Amino acid sequence: MRGGSILLCYNPVLMKYLVVADIHSNLEAFQAVLDDVNQNYGGFDHIWCLGDIVGYGPSPSQCINLLKEFDYTCICGNHDQAAVGKLDTSDFNADAASANEWTARQISDDERQFLLDLPESFVEGEFTIVHGSPRAPVWEYITSAISATESFRYFDTRYCLVGHTHVPFVFEQDEVTVNEGYLGSGDMLVLGDHRLIINPGGVGQPRDRDPRASYAVYDSEKNAVYHYRVSYDVSATQEKMEEAGLPVFLISRLGWGV
Repeated sequence: MRGGSILLCYNPVLMKYLVVADIHSNLEAFQAVLDDVNQNYGGFDHIWCLGDIVGYGPSPSQCINLLKEFDYTCICGNHDQAAVGKLDTSDFNADAASANEWTARQISDDERQFLLDLPESFVEGEFTIVHGSPRAPVWEYITSAISATESFRYFDTRYCLVGHTHVPFVFEQDEVTVNEGYLGSGDMLVLGDHRLIINPGGVGQPRDRDPRASYAVYDSEKNAVYHYRVSYDVSATQEKMEEAGLPVFLISRLGWGV
């Protein structure tokens, strides 16, 4: 089941989950992540996709169809909803709105239905998975310990995975306070008793001044989350965006990771 607003899954099998967010129609970045995890980190069994498959980039159909080649669970992001008319593009800046309107003209009826059917959240075991925040799954950003503190009140599992900010981070709730930290490439989080909100960073449009695609792997056997970065052919994506007539700022920012 992938329709509706909340998806509940329970899978006790020990698995490796590839955790990706904010692919944003960037096929080169998405393919680089898949190649990297297979070649260097032992592959994966299932994809958890945290939304915003489309928007900004030049290859929406290709990214949707590549995801569907794997065993996956996917939720919707704000750009996914905007591309199919579930979210008004007046809430976006001019460049994002323009890119979403372009995206809506590219996708097929089947791809449109795929995006329409995506749930806003799902729960699997000890993980709640949303795009923005557990309080407002599609749109709200978690950018600080203050916003994270409020968000911890809105999910019941021990851990929550989010995207939306395009920045890899972790927020840890202990008995007294909420601590925040940036996730660097190669960092490992051993999951324990403390509650966590984890963002794997953006695959297709990183915004932490590192243009490399960002992703995570959750290894349920080791009970740990690993964060990785991988370089991809940024210029190939930029050339496709230029050919499509997408906004200049969206093209240039890929090279800077902002």
